[in-house]
Amino acid sequence: MLSKDIRATFLDFFQEKDHLILPSFSLIPQNDPTLLLIGAGMAPLKPYFTGEKKPPHPRVATCQKCVRTPDIERVGRTSRHATFFEMLGNFSFGDYFKEEAIFWAWELVTTAFKLPEDKLYVSIYEDDDEAFDIWHKKVGLAPDRIFRLGKADNFWEIGQGPCGPCSEIYYDLGPERGCGRPNCEVGCDCDRYMEVWNLVFTQFSCTESGDYVPLTQRNIDTGAGLERLAIILQEVNNLFEIDTVRPLLNHFSQVTDTRYGKNNANDVSLRILTEHLRGISFLIGDGILPGNEGRGYVLRRLLRRAVRHGQILGVTEPFLHKAVTLVVSEYGSFYSELVQGHEYIEKVVRLEEERFYETLEQGMKILTELMNNTGTKGILSGEAAFKLYDTYGFPIDLTKEILEEKELLLDEEGFTAALEAQRKRARSARSHTVYDSDENAYQSVRGLVSEFSGYDMLAAESQVLAVLKEGERVAEVTIKDEVEVVLAKTPFYGERGGQVGDSGQIMSATMTMDVVDTIITPDGQVIHRGVITKGVLREGDRVHATVTANKREDVCRNHTATHLLHKALRDVLGGHVNQAGSQVSRERLRFDFNHLSSLSPEQLNTVEQQVNEKIWENLSVDVTLASLDEARDMGATALFDDKYGESVRVVRVGDYSMELCGGTHVHNAGEIGLFKIVSEAGIGAGLRRIEAVTGAGAYQWFSARNQVLEQAAAQLKGSALQLPEKISGLQTENRELQRENQRLQLKLAGMEVDGLLDDVSLKSGVPVLSAHVSAGNMETLREMGDRLKNKLKSGVVVLGAIAEGKVLLVGAVTTDLVKLGYHAGKLVGEIAKLTGGGGGGRADMAQAGGKDPNQLDNALKKVDDLVQRQKK
Repeated sequence: MLSKDIRATFLDFFQEKDHLILPSFSLIPQNDPTLLLIGAGMAPLKPYFTGEKKPPHPRVATCQKCVRTPDIERVGRTSRHATFFEMLGNFSFGDYFKEEAIFWAWELVTTAFKLPEDKLYVSIYEDDDEAFDIWHKKVGLAPDRIFRLGKADNFWEIGQGPCGPCSEIYYDLGPERGCGRPNCEVGCDCDRYMEVWNLVFTQFSCTESGDYVPLTQRNIDTGAGLERLAIILQEVNNLFEIDTVRPLLNHFSQVTDTRYGKNNANDVSLRILTEHLRGISFLIGDGILPGNEGRGYVLRRLLRRAVRHGQILGVTEPFLHKAVTLVVSEYGSFYSELVQGHEYIEKVVRLEEERFYETLEQGMKILTELMNNTGTKGILSGEAAFKLYDTYGFPIDLTKEILEEKELLLDEEGFTAALEAQRKRARSARSHTVYDSDENAYQSVRGLVSEFSGYDMLAAESQVLAVLKEGERVAEVTIKDEVEVVLAKTPFYGERGGQVGDSGQIMSATMTMDVVDTIITPDGQVIHRGVITKGVLREGDRVHATVTANKREDVCRNHTATHLLHKALRDVLGGHVNQAGSQVSRERLRFDFNHLSSLSPEQLNTVEQQVNEKIWENLSVDVTLASLDEARDMGATALFDDKYGESVRVVRVGDYSMELCGGTHVHNAGEIGLFKIVSEAGIGAGLRRIEAVTGAGAYQWFSARNQVLEQAAAQLKGSALQLPEKISGLQTENRELQRENQRLQLKLAGMEVDGLLDDVSLKSGVPVLSAHVSAGNMETLREMGDRLKNKLKSGVVVLGAIAEGKVLLVGAVTTDLVKLGYHAGKLVGEIAKLTGGGGGGRADMAQAGGKDPNQLDNALKKVDDLVQRQKK
């Protein structure tokens, strides 16, 4: 049975049992800070198990893509460990429980998958008599086929959250796969009994403190590894022989010219390449990019481990990306994101390969040298390992793996200390504002509640809850004091989500405060920063707060424009584009997004045009409140790493764009007026940044450039429309003048050459001519060298010149002396070093350069001695 048929059989079976079939969730956990990646079928469903959210149906079944990396070092070294796998699962949220779960599991494996009953065994939690009775008395399994195991084996939990006792179904692969011990049975560490299906009876929730609290509803969570079922049903020996994996193994065997099964070390490398590429492809397909932290580090670690094992097999150029097509071919029919992102996944893999290849060879040389110098202790220092990680991109796990291969150790404490020191430096550099630092400076206003009313109005009557001066809470402040104020109700938007804070005024009959900025404390209070320009402000005062309207309006234009830009980028570049950061101010907007290459002028023009078309359509901008699940069901774009509450704001621009956003926006897209991209650049690996202006900012941008064009046109005595023609004429004239200049330089050089022939030296035993000459470029200098060589008939020529503050050098050796071992390239290379440069070339003609013009004359004086050394 093919893997796709196993998957379909499982899902169809449970659909007939009234289960809702859900597609696989992303590998990126949503609103779950306890998980880095989805590593189990139930992980995305945790809120349904805890009762925190209502499930779409009380019975659900899925085939969930999963990535786990705790055993990454063992992947490849065994034929059963994997980082990527598919988990088939059926789930009950307060509906059926143990009896149905056990009966259906047995029915599926024995009737649909037709596994022979005499090959099947089960395990239960040691204290679960209820499960024993169901298996023995109702299913009819003999007691000697039911094994009671302890908590380590039969109590399921993954971090905080739902957990409970479990029962597992095992398949006997035969004594030939076992350890040979007489007492070998279910629970043995050998490979004879393969776990096929784990039935978890979720009755508890594990708290942060490790307590097990009974759930208000009992649930069922089962997991059957698709790959394990495939091994049994396809009657193969291991993961690497099943139908979806073997083509990858065969591919890598072919491209590395390595026959699988002949050499254990080579087999390890082939298995690593085969297994890792699946996880790599799925991670990138879900929007993860290689990085040095979190999920990005997991991806980079897999990629670079695979690249290194490709190198071990003799591969010297990027090759992994070429096999992505095979992953898409095997899995794309069920996981459409692979098909949609095929080209993008290939590009990410290729760029990461190229990036690592640039440093891999040098890094390996350094690591090899370090390993050779570990001495009798055999320990690599943490500082050295950190340099490999920081400078050469060696994941620390890769360094550890290489050390283990050589039976060496790593000073892990030293590495951790070096890494933490770097992080502290980074945190120190980032914490330029008090409220961004680790220490919350607003402890004195903790507990105060600031109600934000600024979505619908720019003014509000309010009361002063707190006044701070120089970070300290005070009773009152007076004229010229720089202060921070907390109001009970405020129309001022505090800086967050990339949008700058509002400015404006807070006033009473006797007091005026100019608000220059508004921020949000870590605990949610809105802080108004400004200066008292009139009277006295006291805690408890009644005040009138007014936001500067034209600034807010400009900010709204730019913020709504970022939503239009995001959608246009996804339309033009592909669905892989996701927001990676933004800044929305009055003057301009900045939008960071993941994409691997710079945008072409045509792509930028298309994006810009699409945004402006939506503006001119004057699409309505509507904001609604919804639950997070409702918003996602609506198709709203959300940022995976953002933390959302249960109620979220959905900002919809017509039928074009829909995003979760807490910022302020225009009422209609037409209010934006005009959108202009002013720059696009890379800001990091796989990250791009666009800056743009809107409304009055866009008008000012065009106006300023128009003035420049008019000034340039006036200088060229034409109109702005004639500038291309005028510039083309100037370029043609300039090229003609350059050619004439070059002709005159060569003529002068020819005259200088004739005068140099009197300075030939015979000190080295052969004619040598070295001189500091006048030449404006390398072409002229080479022409002079050629002329002198031809006139000498036999000899060595070295000429030096200074052009634009740099040293130019040319060396020439006649054919007869080349045959005697004289070499122009080696000669000018040595001279160049004396002037702070380098270079070389052929034996008969070479050129070089230097950085220090002051050393040219001294260097040329060494020519005779250097020629003498070349004499055989």
